[in-house]
Amino acid sequence: MAQKPSIPKGTRDFNAEEVAKRSYIMETIKTQFQLYGFQPIETPSFENSETLMGKYGDEGDRLIFKILNSGEFMKKFSEFFILRTVRFFEANLIRLIKKGNLPKSDILHDDQKMSEFYQEYFLKNILKNEYNLNVEIFDSNYNFFIYKSYLDNNDIIKYLFNNVEDDFQVFEGEKKKKALSFAESIFAKWIILNTSKFSSLISEKALRYDLTVPFARYVVQHQNEIEFPFKRYQIQPVWRADRPQKGRFREFYQCDADVVGSKSLFQEVEFVQLYDAVFTALDLKGVTIKINNRKILSGIAEVIGAQDKLIDFTVALDKLDKIGEEKVKEEMRSKDISEEGIAKLQPLFELKGDFGDQVASLKSILGTSEIGLKGIEELEFINTAISNLKLKTAQLQLDVTLARGLNYYTGAIFEVSAPEGVKMGSIGGGGRYDDLTSIFGKPDTSGVGISFGLDRIYLVLDELNLFPATITESTKVLFINFGDKEAMACLQAVSKLRTNGVKAELYPDSAKMKKQMTHADRRNIPYVVLVGEEEINAGLFTLKNMKSGEQDKLSFEAMLEVLK
Repeated sequence: MAQKPSIPKGTRDFNAEEVAKRSYIMETIKTQFQLYGFQPIETPSFENSETLMGKYGDEGDRLIFKILNSGEFMKKFSEFFILRTVRFFEANLIRLIKKGNLPKSDILHDDQKMSEFYQEYFLKNILKNEYNLNVEIFDSNYNFFIYKSYLDNNDIIKYLFNNVEDDFQVFEGEKKKKALSFAESIFAKWIILNTSKFSSLISEKALRYDLTVPFARYVVQHQNEIEFPFKRYQIQPVWRADRPQKGRFREFYQCDADVVGSKSLFQEVEFVQLYDAVFTALDLKGVTIKINNRKILSGIAEVIGAQDKLIDFTVALDKLDKIGEEKVKEEMRSKDISEEGIAKLQPLFELKGDFGDQVASLKSILGTSEIGLKGIEELEFINTAISNLKLKTAQLQLDVTLARGLNYYTGAIFEVSAPEGVKMGSIGGGGRYDDLTSIFGKPDTSGVGISFGLDRIYLVLDELNLFPATITESTKVLFINFGDKEAMACLQAVSKLRTNGVKAELYPDSAKMKKQMTHADRRNIPYVVLVGEEEINAGLFTLKNMKSGEQDKLSFEAMLEVLK
């Protein structure tokens, strides 16, 4: 039976029209990146696991796709594990037999008793991670295996992989096959139950989760080749083991721009302008660029007495739009934030008015917090600059609940929302990070960056019918094939058209004319050219407009003028 073709959940195939639309978005973004002086770089699709792990918080780490080591390694590893599992089983079995607790004939020839033994010593103890096994199981008098490292470290990996003497063979024939089969099932279940311990043994690499952390690694690794401040852009795919839903995929592109080596707030101002420039170029009017500052969040945590719970506090606050005020408060309580502290947040939930009104309220709330007031000062600088420079189609809006769960933002935080009426999550985001490169050994290198969500922008443009009609036009003109002689004359014209920048092609076979015309129609090719004996002798081309049905006999120069 033939295999049913499919792709993994959270991934997609793209047809020619979709690729053209995606390319249009990427080229528009790339053009603006270059106008603002950003230089392109690329990094590998996968990084060393240690580069990525621990940079996104627990929730982010769980979404990282790990890459297994080579298949040959896994084969040898699984064989080794299965052999050790069987040896461990034999050792315990023989111990019980020698102690007289289990007649050899019973256990070796009674499938039911063998099964009960499996359940007792493997499923109950090992697979459920109940490592406090009875020490009597490990009878060193028989020297069947060394178990000291297990007792010292309570580490199931070391425990199972301790040396087992090979000078006994309890299982033979069918019993050996059953034992191996059981060990294989143990191996499979053990992988699932011990993923965190097991992953470091079988995986040293992972697909990149975003472009920011690999960029930080790049900056440190190539710091002697980089001129600071360094402005880079990067458009590449990333992968996350997330639950697929509308606008959320497991494989998707990010379009990032970052500046490292400058603490100037004019960088933040330029990024607000860059967002505005890109969405204006895409004709996507009315987007909202939300802005906050991590220092303000730190100040609020300080005021409510939750400095040591800053991450828990910000993660909960960031969910306000999704789950509402009461649910946010419940989550804060679950993180042991006091009722008194939560009560002090009430003015925050009720913030209203324009930028100036909200800032005035924040100054009142954060009057005793030096870091909080510093965050307000930075926001005021950005807002004043943008007010003077003016935005074309976007609007800048203060949102003090904006936290973006990532752990590395230290200053300004950005998030871009689609125009009102479009149900879509954020279509862009970013912020200031002062400490990111320090994790790779280069402290005090401040950076700030933003990202565009290509896939969500695509969905918004598609929903609002904002893609230009011309971008999906792959071929401008198709030459009809009437036979070898006519085809040769057509190919000469096709070559000249291509030289002049016109997308042209010849139908490969001299099929019925109706079939060729239908082909052009289904591919939305706007023009076809008919070249028969008469046209060849006259040096002319019959050009037909597929939409209007009109056709004219033209010279090559006249035809070129129409098609360009």
